This record gives sequence, C-alpha cells and structure tokens, in this order.
Amino acid sequence: MTEMTGDVMAQLRGQVGCITLNRPKALNALSLGMVRDLMTVLLAWQKDPRVLAVAIRGSNKEGPFGAFCAGGDIRFLHQAGSTGNPEIEDFFTEEYALNHLIHNYNKPYIAFMDGIVMGGGMGISQGAALRVVTERTKMAMPETAIGLFPDVGGGYFLSRCPGHVGEWLALTGDTIGAGDAIAFGLADGCLPVDAQAAVWDALGTQAFVDGADVKAFVASKMVAASANLAGLRSQIDQYFSLDGVGAIVAALEAADSEWARATAATLRKRSPLMLHVVLEQIRRARGMDLAGDLRMERDMVRHCFFLRPGQSETVEGIRALAVDKDHSPRWNPVRIEDVSPELVASFFASPWPAHAHPLAALR
Repeated sequence: MTEMTGDVMAQLRGQVGCITLNRPKALNALSLGMVRDLMTVLLAWQKDPRVLAVAIRGSNKEGPFGAFCAGGDIRFLHQAGSTGNPEIEDFFTEEYALNHLIHNYNKPYIAFMDGIVMGGGMGISQGAALRVVTERTKMAMPETAIGLFPDVGGGYFLSRCPGHVGEWLALTGDTIGAGDAIAFGLADGCLPVDAQAAVWDALGTQAFVDGADVKAFVASKMVAASANLAGLRSQIDQYFSLDGVGAIVAALEAADSEWARATAATLRKRSPLMLHVVLEQIRRARGMDLAGDLRMERDMVRHCFFLRPGQSETVEGIRALAVDKDHSPRWNPVRIEDVSPELVASFFASPWPAHAHPLAALR
C-alpha cells in the first residue's frame, strides 16, 4: 500500500516515499484519521525495499508548501473533552505512538518544515533524520495558551535544547524562526523557499544509492540562516533556570529589560496551573528517554481532560482561544502564586499500572 489521497497524500515517487499533508484550511492540523493514515503508510514503507527514504511536507491554499502543520485538531479536542468522547483517548495514544515511530524510523525521514510548525507539527518533525526549515518557518510549542502542555514528545526534545531554552519555549509558547530553530537544536538546516519545489521534485526523479544518499542530497541544498535570539541566551538561562514558576515570573517582573517585562506579561496570560505542570514536565524529561517521556505525557493528558471533573484547563483554554474566541480564559487557580504543589504533583501520577499503560509497548 503506497498510495493515499485525502488529508494525507502519500505516493512512492522513484525511490522516495513522499507525503503531503493536505488539509490546508485547517493549516494541516492533525485529525485522528490523519494520524492513522500516517501510521499506516509509514509502517508499510518501513518494510518496502523500494523505499529508500521518506519526505513529508505540508500544503497551503495555493498548493504545496507554505504551511507544515499547526498542531492537533483543537476543535475536536474541545468537543471530545466536553462530551467525554472516547476518541480523544485514541487520538493521543495513537499520535504519541506515531511520534515514537518517527524518532525510531529505520529509514531517513526528511521533514520540510515550511511555514507554521507548531504542536503536533513538531511531533511529526522533531524525530526526523533531517529537519529542514525555511525563511518562512514559524516554530512554537504554544500549548500553555490553551491550558495544555507541550506534548508529542515536547518534554523530550525541548529539554534537550541548550541551557534553559526548553523551559522558556515551553512556558511562554514564543515563536522562533529558522536561524533560532537551528541554533536551539530544533532544526538541522535552512532550505530557501524558492528552492523547495525543485529539491522535492528531484527526490522523485533522481537515482540514489541508498537512504543516506537521499538525506545527503537534501542537506547539500541547505544554506546558512541567522539566529535573531542568540543574544538573549544569557537572559533566558538566568531567569528560566530558577527554582519555580513564581521565582521566574517575579525575577522577570523585577528586571529592567524590555524583553524580561514582555516575557513576564506573556506568562501572566497563560494557565497558572499548567505553567507549574510544564516546568516540572521539562525538568523531569531531561532524565528520561523518549518512550518514558511519551508515557509521562500520556498520563498528563488524561489528567488534563478527565481527572478534574468540570475543571479542565484545556477545555477552557480552547474555548477561549478557538471556540468562543473571547480570549478571556477562566483559569483555575487564577494566579501563579495560588497553585499548590499537591495539585501539580497529581498530574504526574499515572492512572494505569505499568503493564496496562496505553504506551507500554514503546521502547
């Protein structure tokens, strides 16, 4: 099985399996059906000797490229989380299994990360053998804005950014461009926007010796990209290395730099509870392998949607941002200073015994 159409277009072209995410009106946000289609085709191509490598891109309303993937389908998450639809459980279990497969894929998987690459889009690109950004790339893990946490392995890949960049990106949800993504270890190189189509087309027409040859061909087309935020590294490390969210925000608010004050103002808009949970997530994940991190995040998702009845920060955050669009989430607790350590710790208690965990099979 190598041909798919619909929201996931998959085709073997020459020696390369080529995938185009084709849900442009939703910025290629991942639905459960798309997760299943991606898993199906990747498992098939993993065993297909004709496939030397896999390449994935997004599409926009004008055609290929322009937007990679804006994340998961948050309207579905709101509806499912509000009504107790069990497919929400399937979505996260299967999405995280897909993320794990990509990180451990047995052939080079090359992600063309043009345009928006956020949330679930990071989940299907960070495990790539080659992560290609462009001058249009807008990369972020913005989940704290909707009362969630940077999942899809976010604890794993953000905690491995240099210094305390991971805490900064996870807590604020700030967006970075190509040069900073490379500098922070979240991309491998930059391909100019106007070179993408030719490189993609060549993948289907050139003869390659093996998968490494495919990867080397794409890498040979990459160019330098300047990092705009590298100068902030000392400030990022100074503040985001502090003990807790309260200390980080207090220090930022007491600082005399414009960046620090703006960053504090951003944090004050996020879910106070999830800021505390996310800081704990990133710091725990530094000592975990990917499978362990994904199991932890699967536990956390259950807590986000189901274990505080009528008090889901995530359902409320999505309501305020994407459903009612009033941008006035009613967070509970209301203030960063009011979050108890016991409440934070509860997110890390697994609802399952180890042998029955939905992701028990990941290694």
